[in-house]
This record gives sequence, C-alpha cells and structure tokens, in this order.
Amino acid sequence: MQHEAVIVDAVRTPMGRGKPGGALSGVHATDVLLPVLRALVERNRLDPGTVDDIIVGCVSQAGEQSAGVGRFAWLAGGYPDHVPSTTIDRKCGSSQQAVHFAAQGVMAGAYDIVIAAGVESMSRVPMGSARIGQNPFSPAVLARYAPGMIGQGVSAELVAAKWHISRDELDAYSAQSHQRAAAAQAAGHFAGEIVPVATPDGVVSTDETIRASTTAQGLAQLKAAFASDEMKARYPALDWRVTAGNASQITDGAAGLLIMSEKMAARLGLTPRARFAGFDVIGDDPLMMLTAPIPATRRVFEKSGLSAGAIDHFEVNEAFASVPLAWQREFRVDPARLNPCGGAIALGHPLGASGARLMTTMLNALERSGGRYGLQTMCEAGGMANATIIERL
Repeated sequence: MQHEAVIVDAVRTPMGRGKPGGALSGVHATDVLLPVLRALVERNRLDPGTVDDIIVGCVSQAGEQSAGVGRFAWLAGGYPDHVPSTTIDRKCGSSQQAVHFAAQGVMAGAYDIVIAAGVESMSRVPMGSARIGQNPFSPAVLARYAPGMIGQGVSAELVAAKWHISRDELDAYSAQSHQRAAAAQAAGHFAGEIVPVATPDGVVSTDETIRASTTAQGLAQLKAAFASDEMKARYPALDWRVTAGNASQITDGAAGLLIMSEKMAARLGLTPRARFAGFDVIGDDPLMMLTAPIPATRRVFEKSGLSAGAIDHFEVNEAFASVPLAWQREFRVDPARLNPCGGAIALGHPLGASGARLMTTMLNALERSGGRYGLQTMCEAGGMANATIIERL
C-alpha cells in the first residue's frame, strides 16, 4: 500500500557570499545547518526522537563537511543520538534528491517522519575540495568523450550557442533575477522562510547576495569568464558570452523540509502544506551537461499526467542564465511564472543546499499566490537533472 507523503514545513538560512568575509563565513558548516534542523523541530513542536532519518545533500564532502554533516548538526543541537543521518551527493541537485528519497521512503512505508535538507559552506570548503590533485575522469571516460571533459562554464556557453541566446538576453535575464529577488525581499516575502544564523559578528537574518542596483547595462561591462586560450582553440565558433554576472553566485547556506506521512501529520495535529505530484531524475549529454532539466521536465509531466499549463510556479535553477533561458525556449511558459522571486544569480547557489532552498521558496510563493502546482528542476554536474512537482494543499 502506498502512503501519501506531505510537506509539513520548509525553511532556509539567509544566503551569504561564499568567500572569506561573507556573512556566514565565520560559521562551521554544521552550525549553518543546525538552525534549519532546530526550526523544523521547534516550529512544529515535534518530538525529535520520532524522526526516522535525516537525509542531507552536500557536494564538497571534505574538511568540515566530511564526517556526515547532518549527523553532527543534529547532535550539536542536543537531539537524541538514536536518530540517524546520511549525506548524499547528486551535485547541484543533492538536496532535491534528498527530498525525493525522503518522500519516496514515506510513500514506501519505510519512514513516518523524515527531514530532507542540504548545506554547503563554500567559503570554508571551496568547490572541488574533495578532488584536489585528483582527476575524477578515467582514461576510459576521456576516451568516450574525446577530446575530454569540460567545465560547466564552457557547457553554459555551448547551451547559449545551441539555443541562440544572446549576451544581451543573458544579462537582461540576470538583472531581472536581482530585481525580482530585491522586490521579494523588500515585500517581506522571504521573512517567513528564513531562520537566522548566529555568527561571531552577530545574527544574520537577511540574504547578503541580492544586488538591487544591478542593471543589464552594468553586467554588459563584464568580461567572459571561461574564454581561455585552450577553450577558444577547441571551440573557435563560440562568441563567449558567459560572465560572473550572468552565472550563479558562490554562496554559503542551508535549507530543509519536514516530510511525513499524511496519517502521521494528522496524528500529530500538523497541517500539511503540500504533497508530491511527480518525481523524475535523468541523465543527458555530460559535455552539454546543463540540458537535462529539459528531458526531466518532459518526463515528470508524463509521469504526473500534468502539463505546463497546469503549473503555477516554475523554479529552474539559475546555475547560469543560459539554463532557464534554454528551458524556456523549449516550454514557452509565461515568463512571470519562471523564477518569480529571482534565482541563484541573485540569491546564490550553495551547491548541496540549493534543491531544498528552491523548494522552500517555491512552496512559500505558492501559498502567497494561491497557486496549486509548482515544478522545480535543477541541472547537475555530469549531465543530470532532478524534477519535482508539488501540489499546494
């Protein structure tokens, strides 16, 4: 018998710039995640001993994030030590996959109550820390994808070229991301989803990454970030239009969702906020790398029986502006419904936390607008993507 999995709560930390001096850079990664776990327990008056598992997405599982960051964040909170945790890595979609595993565990009857979360302290554990001095691509991989694997920035250029997305479009979209996020922040739309983080310099309760003054004209002054001599020689036809301004920001942050069976929520007197209407995960060309949200979206529509017209809110992670713009070329949805609160270009992309952050923001936005369905999809390193549809209750 399948059980209904519901989202009871969803919260996130403020987003801090992922570099020394960033708002959260003085805080150990476990202590960035801890306020999220604490909020989910305390806001819902939950007996912490009843949690069956804590599934945490984290990409750079090295240094401070190497020992099971969810486990030690939970223990740091003084919570029961019989509650287990596991850390998973599906690159940028790690905490979206954590949500999938949590919900699917409830639906299978393996869990009654589970926390799905994600964290990344990119200021303290820089991207790529887990493979310093090592090549993750074996000769067999390189032989199959000759002349060799490329970085995501170059993949973003290939996506822009394939879908004929101009530099002006990339910059205009990126400025819009900041403007939408700034408007949401000014209206107080993020206040209900953010839990403050105590740092050595004081309590941080607002996103540090949003630049309300960003304009397309200002972004147009930035130089292409990935146009090395080697890449120019390999791809002589590329115009090289991807910059630091039309890409996601390196960021510190955490987010999490409290997921349980519908029966357990009723037993505890908790009101479900959403249910899951569809899941998908898929791989695509690892050289284009960032295109998998397109087939993932098609498949989650097929699996759910829904269509783009039924979706009130779309979150397509802004790893690079070319990703949501290419996706939009394929699905032609109302632009007002695509990342309406801004995205990772403005709010940042704390790798392992972004999936849960997007879902938290999407759920809160659906509740404000009265929308019914939200679809979230993330491009992921290696050419993968998750897609999830939730239904507001």
